[in-house]
Amino acid sequence: MTTPPLRVNAQRLMHHLGGLAELGMTAEGASCRLALTNEDRLGRDLVVDWMRDLGLAISIDPIGNIFGYRAGTDDTAPVMTGSHIDTVRTGGRYDGNYGVLGGLEVIRTLNEMGITTRRPLVVAVFTNEEGARFQPDMLGSLAYVGGLTLDDAYATRSVDGKVLRDELSRIGYLGTAAMPLYMPHAFVELHIEQGPILDIEGITLGAVRNLQGISWQEVTIVGQSNHAGTTPMYLRHDAGYCAAAIGHFLRQIAKDLGGTQVSTMGAVTLHPNLINVIAARAIVTIDLRNTDEALLRDAEGRFANFLEQLALDEGVQITSRSLARFEPVQFDPDVADLISRTADRLGHTCCAMTSGAGHDAQMMARICPTAMIFVPSIKGISHNPAEHTEPEHLAAGADVLLHTLLELAR
Repeated sequence: MTTPPLRVNAQRLMHHLGGLAELGMTAEGASCRLALTNEDRLGRDLVVDWMRDLGLAISIDPIGNIFGYRAGTDDTAPVMTGSHIDTVRTGGRYDGNYGVLGGLEVIRTLNEMGITTRRPLVVAVFTNEEGARFQPDMLGSLAYVGGLTLDDAYATRSVDGKVLRDELSRIGYLGTAAMPLYMPHAFVELHIEQGPILDIEGITLGAVRNLQGISWQEVTIVGQSNHAGTTPMYLRHDAGYCAAAIGHFLRQIAKDLGGTQVSTMGAVTLHPNLINVIAARAIVTIDLRNTDEALLRDAEGRFANFLEQLALDEGVQITSRSLARFEPVQFDPDVADLISRTADRLGHTCCAMTSGAGHDAQMMARICPTAMIFVPSIKGISHNPAEHTEPEHLAAGADVLLHTLLELAR
C-alpha cells in the first residue's frame, strides 16, 4: 500500500492568512499595510511571533528584512522561501502574504512530522516589495543582493515625505544582521498569479520560468494655463492634451510590438485641474514591461522619440525621470522543472508561466538558483479587496512548495 504524500494543513494556513489580513484592514475590506507604517509593524510583529512559536532563529538585517532559520543536519547553505507582507493601499489578503505564511506552514508541517532536512530552511520577509510608499519596489530584496546601497536605500523618501531609515528605526526594525545574511542554495517563492491565465485555463499551478523587465518613468509636461473658452485650439499649449496623447501612444506601442509588451499610464495629475482652465502642468507615470530586454529598450526608445516630437508639436516642455528599471529575469530551469515534476507527482495540473509582475524572486535570482510557484487568482484580480484564490488552490501551492523545498534541502 502506497503511503500518501505529506500535505500541509490547509485549514490552518487559511486561519493564519485571515489573522494577518485583519491587521490594517480598511472599512472596504482591503488590506492596507504600507511599508514601514504602524500597520506594517503590527504585521511584522505577528509574523515574528509565529516564527518564534515554530522555534525559528530570527534575524533582522539593516534594511528590515526578517529571516526565520530552521537548522538542518548540516551547517551549509540554506534553502530559502518567502515573500513580503507589505501591501498597496487597496490590497488583498494573499499578495505576498501567501508566500510568507505558506513557508511558515511548511515549517509547521515538518515540525509536526519530526522531519529534519539536511540543509537548513529559511523563511524570509522582505521590506517594501510593493513600492507603494517607498521606491523602488522590491527595495528590501534589491538591497539584500547588493543592487542598492544601504546609504541610497536609507535616504529614500516616502510618498508622505518620511525618510526610510527613520521609519525603520521608528517601527523597531532597523536590524543589525549581516547583509546578505545567507547566500542560499536555492530560493523558491510561492505567490498568487495576480493575472487571469491559470483561472481562465482551469490549471491549478504555474511553474514560473521568467519574469518581465520593468521600466517605470515619471513624465512632467509644462504648458500654459489659459481660458478654456477664449483660447483658440491652434494657440494652446495644453499639458492635459499631452497627457492624453501619451496614454494613446502607450497603447500603440503595445499593439506595434505585440508579444508580451504591455504599456500603462497609471497615474495622472493635472494643474490647476479645473473644468474651464487649460492645464498648465501634467505629471504622469509610465509603466513599460517586456520579457525581452531588446524589445523593452525598443519600447523605451519609441516613447522617448514620441515625447521629443510631442514637445515640439505642442510648444510645451517635457522632462522625464526614471523611477525604476529592472531587466527581464530568466529563472533557474532546474528549479522550475522540479516544481513542475512535483506538481505532477502530487496530481496537480501545471504549466510553464511568465510573471508579468515584479517579485522579490527576481532579485534573489541574482545570487542563487530561483523559481516561483503560482496559484490562480480568480478573474485575475489583485491589488484589490476582491482578490481571491480558492482554498484548495492555496493548499495545492503550499503542498508543492513543501515537497520542492524538501527535495532541494535533501
